[in-house]
Amino acid sequence: MQASLWRWLFISLLLLSLGISLQATAETSTREHTPLAELEPSSSQRQVAKEVTRLLTHQHFADITLDSKLEEQAMENYLQQLDPNKALLTRSEAEALLDRTSELEAALVKGELDFAFDVFVTVTSKQKKRLEDALTQLKNELDSFDFTSEERFQADRREADWPESQAEIETYWQHRLTHELLSLMNSEQSAEEARDLLVRRYENRLNRLKQTNNDDIFQSFMNAFTTSVDPHTNYLTPRRSDSFNIQMKLSLEGIGAMLQSENEYTKVVSLVPGGPADRQGELEPTDRIIGVGQSKDGEIENVIGWRLDEVVDKIRGPKGSTVRLEVLAADNTERRVIEIERNAVQLEDQAASKRIIKTQVNGETRKVGVIEIPTFYLDFEGQQNNTKDYRSTTRDVKRLIDELQEEDIDGLVIDLRNNGGGALQEANSLVGLFIPRGPVVQVKDADGNVQILGDNDGQVHYNGPLGVVINRLSASASEIFAGAIQDYGRGLVVGEQSFGKGTVQTILDLSEGQLKITRAKFYRISGGSTQHKGVIPDITFPPLYDSERIGESASENALAWDQVEPVIPPRNSAIQSMIEQLESRHLERVRDDPNFQFLQAQSQWMQDNKGTPSVSLNRKVRQQEKKKEEAAQLAMENRRREGLGMEPLKSLDDEEPEDPNDREPTPVDLAILEETGNILMDFKRLAN
Repeated sequence: MQASLWRWLFISLLLLSLGISLQATAETSTREHTPLAELEPSSSQRQVAKEVTRLLTHQHFADITLDSKLEEQAMENYLQQLDPNKALLTRSEAEALLDRTSELEAALVKGELDFAFDVFVTVTSKQKKRLEDALTQLKNELDSFDFTSEERFQADRREADWPESQAEIETYWQHRLTHELLSLMNSEQSAEEARDLLVRRYENRLNRLKQTNNDDIFQSFMNAFTTSVDPHTNYLTPRRSDSFNIQMKLSLEGIGAMLQSENEYTKVVSLVPGGPADRQGELEPTDRIIGVGQSKDGEIENVIGWRLDEVVDKIRGPKGSTVRLEVLAADNTERRVIEIERNAVQLEDQAASKRIIKTQVNGETRKVGVIEIPTFYLDFEGQQNNTKDYRSTTRDVKRLIDELQEEDIDGLVIDLRNNGGGALQEANSLVGLFIPRGPVVQVKDADGNVQILGDNDGQVHYNGPLGVVINRLSASASEIFAGAIQDYGRGLVVGEQSFGKGTVQTILDLSEGQLKITRAKFYRISGGSTQHKGVIPDITFPPLYDSERIGESASENALAWDQVEPVIPPRNSAIQSMIEQLESRHLERVRDDPNFQFLQAQSQWMQDNKGTPSVSLNRKVRQQEKKKEEAAQLAMENRRREGLGMEPLKSLDDEEPEDPNDREPTPVDLAILEETGNILMDFKRLAN
């Protein structure tokens, strides 16, 4: 295959691997701020709107027609972007704007963007008024807040109906301010101290709102349209294009966290494996960064309501310097400050690595090699220039297999958890280490043409027992690898259902900016798409991620699952015939495994507490709920420790802090890897 095509497929797969957020985000303006009501579209933006519309209706994988249904979806998306929590518009006001959907066609086809700007100004002006009113109340009416109320507050109203009246909106904002004050007061601050901090936050939000420019409006509108087609098709402004291209080179600096704007917060989407934040160990996906400080004792500056690029600028800094992040947990119940030493996030930090897990079989110790692959990487330039020892996933894994075999391993596990993808070429060649030859993946373009990619070298580098571990964050190239291993019956796939991203994107240049557009879909060699369904493990472990919130199936307007003709017959392997026995032995064994029981308890707790929980607006009740949650977590940890013969903890605070440089598996990781090894040894015994 030509290198250009590999690069095209690499881009599409790497998008998810890097965790790049391409939702509408504000961009820093360096000129004087034009009043919101005076902002208007530029001639170049009018031209780009027409270009994007033409490309989507002619080059997207799906057969796109700009009809009333798509226009209605785009308009609903636009309002959802502008008022995501339904906290600004009443039902009648929202319906009045939705009634203007017919004007959307002229905006997209003819570039008549005044309609889009008018809607933006209408909604955002209401937000500005709400922020001003909130500041007035905080500054002058602190006594109006009741911290003994029996009311509860639901912060996430994305799935709620539009409020029927202004009174309902007033109640929401009163509860919201009370909630935010209580969140700060629970950190041992007085009401006055909490008020002063909240005032600064709202002033920042108001200031950022006043910095809105026409690029903000245009990008918001265009992405409301593009994501109505599918969630991975997006418009990139020139500045966003530059940032995207930097990230595509894997030249990341700072702390190695992928961020996106969500409402007024900067949310952590994912951590770059091996990066500074990942190594430090405290920052977690879904955390929201609410403050940033420089150096170990520098003052933390509130960043709620800031532009995403401004927050990133604050977090980035010279290698070896320290940044302090004040973060808020996703459930609004915990605030903490994290110190991270900045560093460059190099490809080396994301390279494949190995370890050995020991397990007991009939009283004898067996060694299972584990190779963790955080991403599918490839030095394209080194490959094209025939550079000696250029880096690639397959080359590294091949070397690691050799090293593990020198230690006489009894089986091999490929750990693809949290691997969001990367170079398709590497997923293809990696499969080739385990099969002699054959197809690996099918790629279908918008015209229905199917290309089959595979391995033809006729060699097998490792022919022993093989296991593959996946979870909900395993996507794209990971799904191609795991799916091919499963379709050939070459190895056992265990863990959680994977992400389900089976689409291919490419970048098209526009007269201003770029368009990331879905151009093709992936299919397994058995014919089914990985879209939505992902890869279903042969043996499923308790889930640690909410599939209703994470994964392609959780994305609005994602393309549907479908299938093409299979290129190999349905598998009838030894693994398939043994699944029932293997699962029975697995379930019997984990009943007595303290670490696996801890994994099950964590999974059950997540299931019991998923959704959008409300929080009490009563200070005492909120403190009691927090203590109850901490007690539940402590009980789970102590049951695990008791089963392992360890001393119980009196408090979670008594647990020894983890060494950020210690890469040993956590109890949950250990449970997953050890049990995968046990299942693999079961298969080896049954096969013999």
